[in-house]
Amino acid sequence: MVYDLLSHFQMLATYNRLANQRLYEACASLSDSERQQIRPAFFKSIHGTLNHILVGDRIWLGRFEGKDVPVGGLDVILYDDFTALHGARIAEDAYIEEFVVGLGAEFLGQILEYRNSQGTLHADPIALLIAHFFNHQTHHRGQVHDLLTQTTIAPPSLDMHRIMRSILEACHY
Repeated sequence: MVYDLLSHFQMLATYNRLANQRLYEACASLSDSERQQIRPAFFKSIHGTLNHILVGDRIWLGRFEGKDVPVGGLDVILYDDFTALHGARIAEDAYIEEFVVGLGAEFLGQILEYRNSQGTLHADPIALLIAHFFNHQTHHRGQVHDLLTQTTIAPPSLDMHRIMRSILEACHY
């Protein structure tokens, strides 16, 4: 059972990288002013939402690694420049894949104590939190996808089965 969960998380890490590649390619077609235009969204813009995904990834990875990752808020803009943000996304996705490959059954069976962004102490199963980590990315990529529909750029397909089909066939998953 744990092996299946590890394989699933590895697949999600690969999907995360490939979905982000597609999304960033579409976003690169926009001007900076279009990416940063205030729109009806939690994080105010395409650029703000892309930054938030990276903020969330860094917070969760830090928690998983037992590090305190100080962040100036969930809406902090880590990178004003889209090219720098894109480069950081590529590096983070590679790190996420490396991190997930190194997971083991013992780690997944642990409980993680952490403080959320409001300072509240929680203790949750790590396997649940890693599932949330990937779900959080997907949730906010969906918001960027919707924000792209408000531009002249067609949003890319982010359906997991479409993105992963060739990989799944090659791995006989």
